[in-house]
Amino acid sequence: MSRMISVLLWSALLLGSTVADAAPANTNNGVRRLALLVGVNDGGPERTRLRYAATDAQSFSQVLGELGGVAPSDRVLLLETGRAGLLEGFERMKRLVASSKASGASRVEVLLYYSGHSDETGLLLQGERLTYGELRRALEGLPADVRIAVLDSCASGAFARRKGGSPRPAFLVDAGSRVTGQAILTSSSEDEASQESDRLGGSFFTHHLISGLRGAADMTRDGRVTLNEAYQFAFHETLSRTERTQRGAQHPAYDIELAGTGDLVMTDLRATSAALVLTDSLEGRLFVRDEAGRLVVEVMKVAGRSTELGLAPGRYRVRREVDGGLSEASFVLAEGRSTQLVTASFSSVLGEATVSRGGPVEEVKEAVPGRRRLAFNFGIAPAVSSNDWFARGAEVENGWAFGFMNHAAALKGGVSLSVLSNGYGDESDGALVTAGVNVVGGGMRGAQVSSILNVTGREQRGVQLTGGVNVAGGDMRGTQVSSILNVTGREQRGVQLTGGMNLAGGSMVGGQIAGAVNTVGGTMSGFQVSGAVNQARSVSGLQLSLVNVGGDVSGAQVGIVNVGKVVRGAQVGLINVAEEVHGAPVGLLSFVKQGQFHLELWSSDIHLTNVGVKLGGRHVYSTFVGGIDPTQRLQSFTLGFGLGVHIPLGTTRFWVDVDAVGHSVYLLRDPLEGNNLLAQARAMVGFQILPRLAVFAAPTYNVYFAFSPEERRDMTRFTPRELSLGGGGSMQYWPGIQLGLRI
Repeated sequence: MSRMISVLLWSALLLGSTVADAAPANTNNGVRRLALLVGVNDGGPERTRLRYAATDAQSFSQVLGELGGVAPSDRVLLLETGRAGLLEGFERMKRLVASSKASGASRVEVLLYYSGHSDETGLLLQGERLTYGELRRALEGLPADVRIAVLDSCASGAFARRKGGSPRPAFLVDAGSRVTGQAILTSSSEDEASQESDRLGGSFFTHHLISGLRGAADMTRDGRVTLNEAYQFAFHETLSRTERTQRGAQHPAYDIELAGTGDLVMTDLRATSAALVLTDSLEGRLFVRDEAGRLVVEVMKVAGRSTELGLAPGRYRVRREVDGGLSEASFVLAEGRSTQLVTASFSSVLGEATVSRGGPVEEVKEAVPGRRRLAFNFGIAPAVSSNDWFARGAEVENGWAFGFMNHAAALKGGVSLSVLSNGYGDESDGALVTAGVNVVGGGMRGAQVSSILNVTGREQRGVQLTGGVNVAGGDMRGTQVSSILNVTGREQRGVQLTGGMNLAGGSMVGGQIAGAVNTVGGTMSGFQVSGAVNQARSVSGLQLSLVNVGGDVSGAQVGIVNVGKVVRGAQVGLINVAEEVHGAPVGLLSFVKQGQFHLELWSSDIHLTNVGVKLGGRHVYSTFVGGIDPTQRLQSFTLGFGLGVHIPLGTTRFWVDVDAVGHSVYLLRDPLEGNNLLAQARAMVGFQILPRLAVFAAPTYNVYFAFSPEERRDMTRFTPRELSLGGGGSMQYWPGIQLGLRI
């Protein structure tokens, strides 16, 4: 299935009352709100991997924190977890509910949000199934006054169906300050697919639900979004936006068993420190993106009614669609202030290039009335050129140009040669060559060559070559070569090569090679190679540098320090950091949030007391070990490092760790000398008693190399075999054993 939309509805984010001057959300009169948020892209080997389930859960968590009155300590966020992890999350929720009631909360409310894969019988988490019956029992097992479940997943309507849930339009719930009971919201009916969109960067249902919670659904304009308003907005927007998709219309559903008085408030816009006000006269569909380019709110603004959106302080860009036209505006939201957006804030932009099915690329452009074409221009200074003499103030399109400073509306099919600058307000189909500055306000289809600066206002399809700075404000489809800096404002599809820094503000399809820094604001599909730092929001390919930083990484990061979020491939370096690794983190230190971090204590035939730390991904880890023996009067100790593989044995609690460890043996009287090597191979068979407690036994094979006669010593309580080495050295080898605990 395309995407599993899961449960919606949060029963009392902001306790609101029916009184007009109700208190803000975070002063909720003893009500404690808790949230369990789950996002799982991996539904198993037979399911297409989703792209936005985890980010949807993070976005939902963010809006609950900013506008819903849910403290960070009261939110449990589980990303890419399995069946056991979700059940453990319910246990954590149960403990939080008990703690809240013990601390004197007058009412405790719990919201479950799930985004991922599911089918008609249950949730699908990394190849494991949690049936709807088990999910309902886990939800009902939470001793909260109110329980809300929001499922954003395929066929999730089957979860609501048992109690009569069905796809239907918005509902009215008489529930508020005295509310108790349970509510279930699902993104689709029991026989529909829940869908996600690359354009939205998330699922349709969650995207529109969050937009509604941020203020788009506040139909009464009282600064609060109720449960009814949020669901009504998400229902109609989801249905409207999916009617034209390949999988067809998607109908959210619900099952409500709540009782009480007053309106149930989901978010309070007065709780945010910054606000965006869409004024009465403004109209059209608005797409608001943050500084990183993420779509945070989508709203259809109707003239004659103002709308307030609750957003975090920062820089934003908004695109407006109305009557087939496009316009854009940028604004900054400051702490403690409201910013008004009016029609005059927007500037018109050209339409994006489109491709009809079976047809060529069509570019949507406005006609340019009154433009004159002059085959040749000779420019001396601003307003002193043959264009000014012959065109008499009209816009000019040149074929060829020569002089000190050349300027025109466009250059078509020729070359402009200038000592100081070339400037074209629309586009250039030819080549600009100058010792100073080349500027094209529209597209650039040829080549720019300059010793200082090349600038294209929207799109570069050829080559920019300069000894200074290359800037393409739009897309860059060719190659930029510079000894200092290359900048592409939106997307780079070719190669950036510089001795200084490469910057691509949007996505990068191709390669970046720099002596210092490569950075991509969007997706990097190709390779980044630099001597210092590579950075990209997401990577599909290779990052090779001293420091590599990426979001979702599909490929490899090779460097001294590698940092990623979800890595599908390999991290190879001294230090690796990631939230999750589906592959191999190979390094001295590998910190994986959804991976391994264990402390181990054991006894062996070599030392009575040993301690080790394992850290890494789910299947590949590094380990640091040390040992000392009190029965030998603490005369010697060992320190070692190894690499290994963790193998879970199906769905049982058994597991096997296979690794190779190299130790050095030191004497306490002389701890800096150790001319020896203890090589050890281990096969550790363990049993998980509790989530953080396991026992293990490990047969080992050991080889001790003493590279001088002084280093020879009895290493084991067993009887080893021994061989002599050249130079007075020796080698002992024997099978051994370890028994211990893992924490």
